Amino acid sequence: MINLGVYNTLEILRETEPGLYLGDDEENVVLLPHRYKPEQFEIGDMLEVFVYLDYEERPVATTLTPYVTLNNFGYLHCSDVNQYGAFMDWGVQKQLFVPFKEQARPMKVGNWYIIHLSLDEKTDRLVGSSKTNKFLNNDNVTLEKFDEVDILVTHLTDLGANVIINGIHKGLIFVDEIFEDIRTGDRMKAFIKRVRDDKKIDVVLQAPGYRSIEPNANFILDELKAAGGFLPLHDKSAPDDIKNELGMSKKSFKRAIGTLYKDKQITIKEDGISLLADE
Repeated sequence: MINLGVYNTLEILRETEPGLYLGDDEENVVLLPHRYKPEQFEIGDMLEVFVYLDYEERPVATTLTPYVTLNNFGYLHCSDVNQYGAFMDWGVQKQLFVPFKEQARPMKVGNWYIIHLSLDEKTDRLVGSSKTNKFLNNDNVTLEKFDEVDILVTHLTDLGANVIINGIHKGLIFVDEIFEDIRTGDRMKAFIKRVRDDKKIDVVLQAPGYRSIEPNANFILDELKAAGGFLPLHDKSAPDDIKNELGMSKKSFKRAIGTLYKDKQITIKEDGISLLADE
């Protein structure tokens, strides 16, 4: 079966004037236009292609990389709005349609939005939606403290950064846990800090608790070496100075330099920390 909105691995059946015809083991066929065909190929080769609907609503294959795939989220640019809805640039030739009923707020040309891609069951068309909450669910959370997860930053508020976790859950990084520049649309690794009784999920960018000590200690060692063996930071430094210099909280910094000091890798003085001579 050839599926819309995802990558399909298909066999090259024949070459024609419009392009290469690709097929699956159920005799379904789709066209890969000439502009996307590989420089070298043979009939019978297998190709991985993305399949969507062209301007005439026919399945078509491409080797372009879409910015979002079926049942996932992407950060997309709005390139047009007309009387039917908005159209998003999603990395393939035909733009992705977001009808007005699927817009969390009226879209404007030039703005960027978090978009979920789904298949409309009535029309069998791929459609986008900025009403992301309806595609997320925290009812059955199997995540635990310290779990590493993939996040997508959806928007920033006074509380912190709202994120999508592993493409299925909602979470929040509290503002006092953010020690680096993050923006809407950023994708990164993060860690579960807490799953609350009300199913809300707290997320941090550094491994919480004792698990962050070793990575932070190694990071500080690298920074010390890059700086010639000295950093003008110590346990009395202002939290903002530590955050600006190293991108971590003062608590994490003190814990890490305490580890390094006990391991006799650094000295701690009034004006900063230094690598020991044998480092």
